Amino acid sequence: MSNDFNEKTAEVAEQGKVKCKDCGGLLEFSPGVQSMKCIYCGTENDMSDSLKAVATEEIDFNAFLANAENSAEKMEATIVKCDSCGSSTTMQPNVTADSCPFCGTALVLKGGTSSSFIKPKYILPFKVDKKKGLEAFKKWLSSLWFAPGDLKNAAQNDKLKGLYIPYWTYDSNTTSDYTGMRGDAYYVTETYTVDGKTQTRQVRKIRWTPASGRVADKFDDILVMASASLPEKLANELEPWDLKELAAFNESLLTGFIAEKYQVDVKNGFEKAKKRMEEVIRKSVKTHIGGDEQQVLTLNTKYSDTTFKHLLLPIWLSAFKYNAKVYRFMINARTGEVQGERTYSFWKIFGAIVGGLAVIGGGIYLYLKFKHGS
Repeated sequence: MSNDFNEKTAEVAEQGKVKCKDCGGLLEFSPGVQSMKCIYCGTENDMSDSLKAVATEEIDFNAFLANAENSAEKMEATIVKCDSCGSSTTMQPNVTADSCPFCGTALVLKGGTSSSFIKPKYILPFKVDKKKGLEAFKKWLSSLWFAPGDLKNAAQNDKLKGLYIPYWTYDSNTTSDYTGMRGDAYYVTETYTVDGKTQTRQVRKIRWTPASGRVADKFDDILVMASASLPEKLANELEPWDLKELAAFNESLLTGFIAEKYQVDVKNGFEKAKKRMEEVIRKSVKTHIGGDEQQVLTLNTKYSDTTFKHLLLPIWLSAFKYNAKVYRFMINARTGEVQGERTYSFWKIFGAIVGGLAVIGGGIYLYLKFKHGS
């Protein structure tokens, strides 16, 4: 273990308050354990207090927009922007070469700029370590038929990065006025003829009647990703997250990982949250309408007591390009849930088809040969 501890590292350690208790060096958080290991002397520094779950506090949404948005606590970090996909991520100290975690493009680290952005309030520390992440990645790859070789090489080359992705959570009480139609099923007897014989059958019909009313729903911790760099649908499939284990934000937990800058502000995040809420509200409306079938014609929702939190959630991410398109593999670094975009190799599929035809052709040849031979 190297004991080199230069002035730049000392400066980073001082700013991030991540000093080793023995040598004062830069600490590196180890997922799944209650300590941070010094990269210079190897000393384990207890982090149990920083990892403890805390009682979270909600921020009033409307008051924040009206008064507090500009006075929100900020944090400074060196940010590098990817010219290919537009993502903005923090830079690790003393790193001279790297690639974008979201698309795999080489980054120009010397182009990093100091940036101020809203400071997260809470964080879920990494729990699944990189070794387990790579095992999950390889297991997922082994289940893919006709995957291109480039994808499988990604696992062998250890292209898995640990990222903290920014999220908002929203709470809100809703009241929704609606108009719609209630459909009640009934059956009529119809007569028909088959081959000269008269028969009857029961045919289902729907009797539609107008419906209207009001429903109320209460929402808690509706998650909205504040990143525009990952496919939203894929990221949503990483849920659920164990938000009951949220710890108070501590910059030292970012050491050794990449954190993305918030790209979706709290106001636009709530618009995304509304869409997720609407799915639940429409189910409530259909239940309220009753009957066998329902149609929702109009829906007018009012939101009250809306609050939010801003936090960072951990994922392991691998990104690769194939035929000029970016594909991503993600792991929920708390639960181990795996999600990924897959692609197919044309030549592997073509080879399988040719091989299949060859087997069929060989079988026909042998059949005819033995048939005529007998």
